[in-house]
Amino acid sequence: MITSTAAMYIDPATTSYIIQIGAAVVIALGTCLGIFWSKIKRVFKKNKDEEAPALDASEINALHDGKKDVITADDLLDDDDN
Repeated sequence: MITSTAAMYIDPATTSYIIQIGAAVVIALGTCLGIFWSKIKRVFKKNKDEEAPALDASEINALHDGKKDVITADDLLDDDDN
């Protein structure tokens, strides 16, 4: 019942699966590095931009000349740290 050697076969589907796992790991690591890199850059950029005060919702709406009372995505992207 117990043998000292084992005969194994790896079919093409298994090889393809191993390649997919490797690609997924590389993509996940690249994504994580990109996210952390952007956070690190934001910290240094934030130090340079601290002299400009942040706008609240009423000031942002005033920039729209009273045409609408909605904050748009562009307004939020201008200062997304608040």
